[in-house]
Amino acid sequence: MPQANWLDRAISYVSPRSAERRTEARTRMQRAALTRNVYEAASVGRRTQGWRAVGTDANVETRTAGGRLRDVARDMVRNNAHAASAKLVITNNAVGAGLLPRVMADRAGRAAQIKALLTRHFDTTDIDADGRLNLYGLQALALGTIVEAGEVLIRKRIRRPSDGFALPFQIQVLEPDYLDTTIDGPQPNGNYAIQGIEFNAIGRRVAYYLFDQHPGSLMLGRRMATRGQRVSADFVAHVYRVDRPGQVRGVSWFAPVILRMRDFADYTDAQLIRQKIAACFAAFITTDEDGDFGVPNADGTIQPPDPQGNYPVESFEPGMVERLRSGESVSFATPPTTQDFGPYASATLHEVAAGLGIPFETLTGNLGEVSFISGRLGRINFRSNVDAWRWNMLVPQMLDPLAAWTLEAAAVATGSTEPFRLGWTPPRWEMLNPAEEIAAAKDAIRSGLSWLSEEQRVAGYDPEDVRAGILEDLAWLDANEVTLDVDPRRVTNRGVAQKNADPNAPDPADSSR
Repeated sequence: MPQANWLDRAISYVSPRSAERRTEARTRMQRAALTRNVYEAASVGRRTQGWRAVGTDANVETRTAGGRLRDVARDMVRNNAHAASAKLVITNNAVGAGLLPRVMADRAGRAAQIKALLTRHFDTTDIDADGRLNLYGLQALALGTIVEAGEVLIRKRIRRPSDGFALPFQIQVLEPDYLDTTIDGPQPNGNYAIQGIEFNAIGRRVAYYLFDQHPGSLMLGRRMATRGQRVSADFVAHVYRVDRPGQVRGVSWFAPVILRMRDFADYTDAQLIRQKIAACFAAFITTDEDGDFGVPNADGTIQPPDPQGNYPVESFEPGMVERLRSGESVSFATPPTTQDFGPYASATLHEVAAGLGIPFETLTGNLGEVSFISGRLGRINFRSNVDAWRWNMLVPQMLDPLAAWTLEAAAVATGSTEPFRLGWTPPRWEMLNPAEEIAAAKDAIRSGLSWLSEEQRVAGYDPEDVRAGILEDLAWLDANEVTLDVDPRRVTNRGVAQKNADPNAPDPADSSR
């Protein structure tokens, strides 16, 4: 119970009931404070005085800070080497050469037909509305935009059959600036909008409000619309990393590390200037006399000061030795050192790499601080992040909508509604120790922990392409009577000829024949 002060005693003398309510209120406040202080991070004091902690949802935060954060991140990527490296590292590892489509159909003829269409459309720039990249380049462009700006928009553009494309559609990669964020709140049709995205009564996205050109464009002779056009959500794929429930817009992946990277860049510049100053061999001449000073001219006279009373700056030449007058002495400046730069740089870049979810050595290219084992462990953790970026973001938000658009376009192009499905095969990981990793995959297949096609996909290959290639090679070897030690039908794993080299000959151990 709180101790009563003179004011409490005065109130209790005049109005005991008011004093009782006052005491109860103070007791509740003290209990709330004690409960809050159970967690040190929730306490209020000098250590947490400047800590801004707000209880807003994710959409309020992106509404107020998303645009500025996006612009700052782009500037960092343009002008900061480590930011540019981080963007490339994430893009090249998560997408690389691209996630390849895999056609699955009940009829082999249908699968072959669709695969031929995809090769003509996806493997060329026909898929790109801007005509510059194939599908796999667009995947890298989309992920790079997500890392930098936090999100990306993939817009479907319908094309006429007369345009000559294998599939009558293209996709356009748009930066999030195209969203008209002024469209916010209840809409006349009964729906509601959040930062340019319209939702229906059950919370499903039904439309996006997009500008016809980038708001930051300075295209002469073209007037920009002041309001975005309503585009059905069936024609737009919105791709971003979902960090909080109910999050509608994406946030730049550089958000946790922007200030660290900026401070480190400033610190590096300061160290460079410091060393430039240290490289200037400065000397100071002092004398016991009050008369003129300075290095004498060739005739022994002292050079007078300028009209402002400043004496000329003396300079040194390589190997110059100048005798001074009696009573003069020379002292030299002590150049500054940078002994603390290395540890600070390492600690800062480790923090930046951790904030971005990538290994330190991959961000910096510095392999001097890692061993083979530690580098391999870091690579395993990084692969987990890459798998999450692929299968929790890129595939469901970008590639699955693309597969649905492909299904519709294929029905138009082939005149058949026979169904098919698209799967996606990611690029293979480069093996750190091929001998051990291939042996481990082989043991996993033989022990039933995995299967052949799965290990082929993990290695970045399409199992159908692998099977077709193996059959083609074996047929050529048999037709030309060539025996290689990689043919398990004729040679054992140790390079010894098989007892039954003819695959069509009966097995002597088989008593049923």
